This record gives sequence, C-alpha cells and structure tokens, in this order.
Amino acid sequence: MKKRLPLILLGVILLWTLSALRPARDKADALKVHAFGRLPVVLNGRVQPIDSVARNALIIISGKQSLTLEGNGGNKKYWGDLLEISQHADAAPLKLRDWWQFGKHPQKMTAVEWLMEAAMTPDVADRRYIFRIHHPEVIRDMELETGGVEKSGMHWYSYNELKPKFSLIMEQVERIRGIDAKLRSPYERQMTQVFSSLGLYRRIKNSFRPEESHNFPAEIQAYEQNLRPGIAAIRNQMAGRSFDEKAVEAIRGSLQQYEQLRKLAYPLIIPPSPNSADREAWSNIGTSLVNAAFSNGVPPEVTAYANMVSAYRRNDLSTFNHIVEGFRVHLEHSIPAEVKKGSREHFFNSYAPFRKSIVLYLFAFVLACCSWLNMSDNLRKSAFYLIILSFVIHTSGLIFRMVLEGRPPVTNLYSSAVFIGWGAVLLGLILERFHRNGIGIVTAASVGFVTLLIAHFLSLKGDTMEMMQAVLDTNAWLATHVVVINLGYSSTYIAGFLAIIYVLRGVFTTSLTKDTAKSLGRMVYGIVCFATLFSFVGTVLGGIWADQSWGRFWGWDPKENGALMIVIWNATILHARWGGMIRERGIMVMAIFGNVITSWSYFGVNTLAIGLHSYGHMDGSYKWLMIFNAVQVVFMVCGGIPQRFWLSFAPRFQGAKA
Repeated sequence: MKKRLPLILLGVILLWTLSALRPARDKADALKVHAFGRLPVVLNGRVQPIDSVARNALIIISGKQSLTLEGNGGNKKYWGDLLEISQHADAAPLKLRDWWQFGKHPQKMTAVEWLMEAAMTPDVADRRYIFRIHHPEVIRDMELETGGVEKSGMHWYSYNELKPKFSLIMEQVERIRGIDAKLRSPYERQMTQVFSSLGLYRRIKNSFRPEESHNFPAEIQAYEQNLRPGIAAIRNQMAGRSFDEKAVEAIRGSLQQYEQLRKLAYPLIIPPSPNSADREAWSNIGTSLVNAAFSNGVPPEVTAYANMVSAYRRNDLSTFNHIVEGFRVHLEHSIPAEVKKGSREHFFNSYAPFRKSIVLYLFAFVLACCSWLNMSDNLRKSAFYLIILSFVIHTSGLIFRMVLEGRPPVTNLYSSAVFIGWGAVLLGLILERFHRNGIGIVTAASVGFVTLLIAHFLSLKGDTMEMMQAVLDTNAWLATHVVVINLGYSSTYIAGFLAIIYVLRGVFTTSLTKDTAKSLGRMVYGIVCFATLFSFVGTVLGGIWADQSWGRFWGWDPKENGALMIVIWNATILHARWGGMIRERGIMVMAIFGNVITSWSYFGVNTLAIGLHSYGHMDGSYKWLMIFNAVQVVFMVCGGIPQRFWLSFAPRFQGAKA
C-alpha cells in the first residue's frame, strides 16, 4: 500500500485537474450565465469574452473575482431584491417556479452574475458591498464610520453609501491630481482608487443600456420611428428652411442621452457590420445609436442586447436564454473568429491553471519537506509526481495564453513572472531527475509557488492580456531576447533558493551531510554557469533589439543596468570560485545575494517608473521587495556563522550522525 501511495495520490489529483477541463455549462432550467459570459466584446484593444470584462472589473473594484453575499444579506436579501425587481414598471408577475429557481441563489455570485446585475438591475446592485476601503482617515473624512460591513480587517461599502460622498471625493481627487503619483501618500492613493472604482462601476452600469432606462426596447423602437423625420427637420433647420419643431424635439433628448451613453459605456459590445471593411470597428451601444442617425438605422445587435436587458429585468428566464442563444448563432455567422476566441478565453478563465498550480506546488513542497524529516522515499516520489503534474498544468496555461494572445510567452510583467516560475520549475525537475534527494523538488515547488503568487498579485490590477507597449510589439524579439533573459533570471533564482536550502539544513537541522553539501555545491555552481550564459546572451540580444527600436545599443536605462548587474554578479561568483577566493559556503552566500540582485533588477527598477522600460511600473511593491531582500540578508548572515555552530557540523552531533 505504501509503495502505491504516490500513484494513488497522483491519480486523485489528476482526476481533480481533469474535472476542471469540462467546459462550464448552464443547466437547462437556469439562467444562461455562461453563454452570456462567452459573448465576445472588445476592451483594452483586444477581443475578449464578457466573462473576462466582468472578472477584471470586479478585481479592480473589490480585489476579488467573485462576490460573497455574506454581509449583503445572503439568500434572504436576494429574495427581497427579487421582490423589488418584480415591482419595476417593466417587470412581469413572478411565478412559483421563478421563486423556487431564484430562492436557491448561492452564497457567492460570480463575476458575470454581478456584471449582469449591475448593468441590468443597478438598483439592486447598488446595495452590494463591493467597494473596499481600508485607510481609516479616508473612512473618517468621508464620514463612513457607521456604514458598510467589516470583514477580515477590511471595510466594505455599497454604491448607495458612497454616492452621496462623490462631491467630497471629487474635491480631494482634484487636489491629488496636482501631486506626482510617486509622491502620493497612502491616503491619497486610497482616495484615488475609490474614485476610479466608482467611475468604473458607473461605466459598467451604462454598458448595455442607459442607467435610468426602464424599457429600453420600447425606447429604441420610438427612437427609430422618430429618427428619419427628426433628422430631416434638423437639416431643414440648419439650411434656414421651415422645419417641424415637434420632430426635432422627439429625437433631441434621445440623441443627448445616447451621446452621454457613448462616453460612459465600458466595453465595445457592437461588432462591425458584415459588409464593413474595417473588422476592428467595434462600438458601444451609445455610439451605435448616435450613428444610426446617419446610417441604415439601429444595428440588430443593439436590439438584441436591449431585449436581453428587458427579459432579465422581467425575470423572464426562457426569453433571456432564447435571445442569448439566438444572438450567439448570429455572431457565429458574422464574426466566427471572435466568437471562437471568446469561448476559448472563457474556458481558460474557468480552467484557472495557474491557481491550480499554486495549490499543487505548495502541496508538493510540504510533502518533500516531510520526506526529509522521516527519510521516506514514498513521500519524495509523491512530491515529485505532483511537481510533474503541476508543471504540466503550468505549461498548459502558458501555451493557452500564447494561443489566445498570438504572442510568445512573455508580453508583460505578469506573464514574465509566470514564465520565470515555469523555467525555475523545469530546472528543479532536471536537478531532481539526476540527484533524487528532494532538493530539486523543494526548490522547484518554492520558486514556482512564489512566482505564481507574485503573478496573482500583479493580476489584481486588471487585464493580464492587455495590448503590449509599442516597443514590445515585435514577435521575433519577444521570442529571443525576452525569453532568453527570463530563463537567465529563473536560473539565478534557482541557484539562490538552492543556497537557502543549504543554509537552512546546515544551520537549523542535522540533515546536511557532507555528501548532500557537496551535491548542493555542484548544483549551485552548474546553475550559476547556466544563469551567466543566458543572462549575458539575453542582455546582448536586448541591446540589438534596442538598437533597432530606439536607435542605440545601450543607454544606461534602469532596466538595462539591472540586467547588466545580474550578468556581472553571476560572473563575479564564478571568478571568485575559480580564483579560490570562496569555497562551498562562500558560493552559497553569494548565490543568496543573487536573489537580491535579480529581484531589484527585475522588480525594483519598475518602482522607479522612469526610463524606456517603465511600462512595467509596480505601484506599492517597494515594501514587499524590501521585506524579501531583508529576508535574504538574514539567510546570508546565517550562512556566515562559523560552521562549528551549525547543527549539521557541531562536534556534539557528529557522533550521533555517525
């Protein structure tokens, strides 16, 4: 049984992973949330499903990809909200079946469900506690002490609570705009974030219809009927001829409303007409309705979305589902490539490979450490198989992103963190394949976990597949310079984490035998050689790219200086070793400091927000970077303690170990 434990564990985890590969489906008698979430739109210059828009918007506003109904009243409050919806002017009477269906609403609301509620029944969504405010002075100045919900040390507020404070927020933001972003205090950054979140929420509420509209299909129908005579009357007025004042008044209010909607609506949800030469000419509902005055009328896509909104507000489940399915068939004929891309990204969002990898890396790390404590090879094998499975999932996520973006694996700071972790795990697996002592597993799991965790926090800023900066928009160089230099970064981190294992096992345990110490020394030396080669070649390739893009090979840009620092430090380690200035323990201490050099060169220079590489600016990361560096210095100090004080080399333990 013990011998089969690794395979049994792998089988269970594999089944859990495969279960996530099933495309998300809507139940026959339920609202077609997933079908709606797959519909393609354009935002941030790229085609994406409504599901991605919802997830990224909710992350920006609340820092989460789903909305917990705890604090919002849960099911009881949802019943009350449903009753209020049923009393809208355009609402149909609720049947017993409707109460049964919606009475079972879960304690969590997905991002798409939240977006649908915010855009179609905002009077209900306005009471949801989604705005996170943690700065006590902001809460005090906005007089919010008696409102909101407190959970996990955070204060959450609804739109209805913040709306009366908008003039106060605007006044503060006008003052803050005159302050350099790098010099703003935590109070000022929090106030700016609240203002941005409120603005984004308002744009979402106006994405599928005017916020104050109650019967959007009827309003569009009246607008179409009055459009032709109204435009003719306006032209007569402009030409100085007699005109029908009633016809002008009939469309003036609508045009003003739709012009405002054009400015507010968030994603571009109306695709170009099949006869359009410009396949990227997407528009929002407001733009389409304004342009209808000068074209062939209101596009059918506008009417389809208006009917969806109306059916949702009436709680007409079957009609909503029928419209969504019909609209999807229509889009499959007019824009098949965009529909396919929306479906693929929706699947990727539900598959969530990097989040699964984080869990598995952590699990493998624990198993590998336990194998050291009781010297169980079964636990080591289990951890090894888990790392392989995690690596496969990690790789599938990278490939999936490449297919979705049509780009190499590194396009922004988020994807580079994911790729560095992938490269580190690959190196760790190679080490474990040759040495089979658990060291490669622990290193791969720890670096993979940390880098994906960093990527997760980077994703909290919103869309991770955003359009690249113009300077990066060159596939050939992305496939060479960026990939090669990130492999150099991965190798440097692996060497540093191996050195940390050497120090921790030597100083705090009795498990660092002479053979293990020599094995770790060979690992670190070999990987530093590998890191020196790749970081050097990647830096040279970056200079060639810079020469073609900017007209100069080297400009002492902070990012360029950081890359050079990594090359110089790795070369310094090798020269010190070859020159006999350091031995086994010295190379370990220097490799740990390589973590500091690489982190500063990779993440630290982005906090400066200067230079031609400032497209990766990371606001608020400086504190965590300094904490990480301080921890590395602690490890270096431990490594500098004379070995007679290390548990693994202390004389009183030598006899016991022998």
